[in-house]
Amino acid sequence: MQTVTAVAHRGDPYRFRENTVDSLRSAFEQGADAVEIDVRLTRDGVPVLLHDESLKRLWAHDRQLHALSAAEVRDVTDGLVPTLEDALTATGDGRVMIDLPGPARPRAVRRIVDVVAACGARDRVYYCAGAGAMLAVRAADPAAEIALTWTTLAPPRAGLLDAVRPRWLNYRFTLVDRDLAARVHRDGYLLSVWTPDTRRSLRRLLDLGADSITTNRVDLLHTLRAGHTTAP
Repeated sequence: MQTVTAVAHRGDPYRFRENTVDSLRSAFEQGADAVEIDVRLTRDGVPVLLHDESLKRLWAHDRQLHALSAAEVRDVTDGLVPTLEDALTATGDGRVMIDLPGPARPRAVRRIVDVVAACGARDRVYYCAGAGAMLAVRAADPAAEIALTWTTLAPPRAGLLDAVRPRWLNYRFTLVDRDLAARVHRDGYLLSVWTPDTRRSLRRLLDLGADSITTNRVDLLHTLRAGHTTAP
């Protein structure tokens, strides 16, 4: 039986600030198989790691990322917001799930995909987000590995699945029950879930047969996974 993939949500945010190099490195040290990062573009088209539209929550600067150049972001955060290139370098040969928050903009998506290719990381990077962004990824890289984020119990339309060609279906963990897990597997997809953090919810998803779990507590998942057995 294949072991569930432990994905660290924005790195190891309980120990280090999310989406920073220290957070990513710590996640792998805590047993992560992959790290999930959020990528957006600066005003001058440089992909950097930031979940929010602005720097306010994490960096105490009430400024929109799209209004700042990469150099300005570096200056106001003391260089702690990594570029995508920085993150891919820091993660070595580790797996990286790139989340694309915000509106789906094909030109921006292509820029991100191009940076991944230029870094020689296509074979260890996969992408997650909603349908619009994943259609843009598929157009930019026909061979990309995709986890299609889906937020309702109704299954994705067959036409969308044919166009996106995801390997994974990526659900909020509260939506997942035994019937949904069985349907995803019956339809030939791997089940990815986000973002359970309690011992109880992690155990439940292990029991349901989730193939990948994205969590802020990857150390706890790593421990629970080691002792987990599936009931016959």
